[in-house]
Amino acid sequence: MDTTKNTGPLDALLDVKRQDGASKFTEEKKKIYADGIASVSDSGILDTALNVGDKALDFSLKNQLNQTVSLYDQLKDGPVVLTWYRGGWCPYCNITLHYLQDKLPEIKTAGATLLALTPELPDNSLNTSEKNNLEFSVLSDVGNVIGKNYGVVFELTPEVATIYNNGFGLNEKNGDASNQLPLAATYVIDTNGIIQYAFLDADYTKRAEVSEIVTALKKL
Repeated sequence: MDTTKNTGPLDALLDVKRQDGASKFTEEKKKIYADGIASVSDSGILDTALNVGDKALDFSLKNQLNQTVSLYDQLKDGPVVLTWYRGGWCPYCNITLHYLQDKLPEIKTAGATLLALTPELPDNSLNTSEKNNLEFSVLSDVGNVIGKNYGVVFELTPEVATIYNNGFGLNEKNGDASNQLPLAATYVIDTNGIIQYAFLDADYTKRAEVSEIVTALKKL
C-alpha cells in the first residue's frame, strides 16, 4: 500500500516536526537521514514484508505491566490493530502514540484492540507508556524477533547508526548491538488472522492515519 502521499491530521502533526528538523539539521545530517530512508527503500523490504492477504503470525510478548499478551488470544475478542514504533527516543513515534491514545475510543468502537510493538527493553517501553499515558498494550519485542518474522526489520546505515548511538544510545535502549529497527508498520488483522490493511513506508516520519485504520475495521 503506497502511503507516501498521506496528508491526514496525523501527518499534519508529523509535518510540523519534519519542518522543525529541516530547520535545525545541517545539510550533512539531512543527507545522512535521506540516504538512510533510500537504503530502506532499496533493500526491498516493502515487497517482502507481510502484506494484505497474508496470515499474521502468532506471538506472545510482555506488555508494559509485565503481562503476557498473545495475538491470537486477542483475536478471539475481535480484530487487532498491530503497529510498530522505533522507540521512546523517536519524536515521530511519540507524536503518533499520543495521537493513537487520543483516537483509541474510535478504534475500540470499531471493535478492535490496539497493540504496539517496540524493540526497546521493557523498562524503556514502560517509560514511553507512562509519558504518553497510554491505555493500550506496549509490547517489548527485544531483538526484533517478531518484527523479523513479519519482515519489517531493517539495518540502519552506519552513518545513521553512529548518530543514534552517539545521540541517545540506541544499542543500550534496545539491549543489543544490531543497529536494527522496525518500519513504522501498521496492520489491521481480522479474527481469522488475515491481514486486511497494511501500512508500509520506508520513511520513518510517515505513519498510518487512524481514519484509514477505522475505515479498514468497518469493512470487516
